[in-house]
Amino acid sequence: MGCDLIIFDCDGVLVDSEMLSAGVLMAMMTEEGFPLTEEAFRSDFLGRSFAAAALRAKERFGRALPEDFEGRYRDRLFARLEAELVAMPGVAEVLAALRVPFCLATSSSPRRLALSLRASGLTAFFEGRCFTASEVARGKPAPDLFLHAAARMGAEPARCLVIEDSELGVRAGLAAGMEVWHFAGGCHVLAGYRLPAEVVPHRVVAGMAELGAGFRELGLSSSALSP
Repeated sequence: MGCDLIIFDCDGVLVDSEMLSAGVLMAMMTEEGFPLTEEAFRSDFLGRSFAAAALRAKERFGRALPEDFEGRYRDRLFARLEAELVAMPGVAEVLAALRVPFCLATSSSPRRLALSLRASGLTAFFEGRCFTASEVARGKPAPDLFLHAAARMGAEPARCLVIEDSELGVRAGLAAGMEVWHFAGGCHVLAGYRLPAEVVPHRVVAGMAELGAGFRELGLSSSALSP
């Protein structure tokens, strides 16, 4: 493929955060009388903005989350991210070796994104090229966020490569007419998360070493990580 821009998702790709989020959300929802299993988290919440996740909770349980739930959830989650979040192993080396422009497009709030990048030590890589779902009318799986990121970065959608871990993100990238690689190196994937059979990315990469090798294969990177 010809590639002028690589668009990275954040959670589950750049930072290994999904199981941290799942733990906090499942515990809090159980406390509030909304018992949530890991399977339900993966199907209804993974990769969604909080607003979309809250809507799915209402559909699943027949009642809305308490009005103050989002604020309390974010406070508890952010405290855990500050204490435990780490960058995906090898990601800094992969980013440093890239020869083409890249950016970030995430369903996370701007506040959570800033925390994630700071806690993981990745802020410098993405200064001035971060895009969140708060900037578009429709979040993933709609293509809006990826199309917005491409437009802001001056790239044609057909010449963009998306790196995503979730079903919604893969669907969004495909709907945008972009090449999509499924990143399968996060703890949530190792714990059993799978894409539905009908959601077919162009490539699956098992971790940062394989992602770096894929970039090198396409001439997008100056070096590759050792396996």
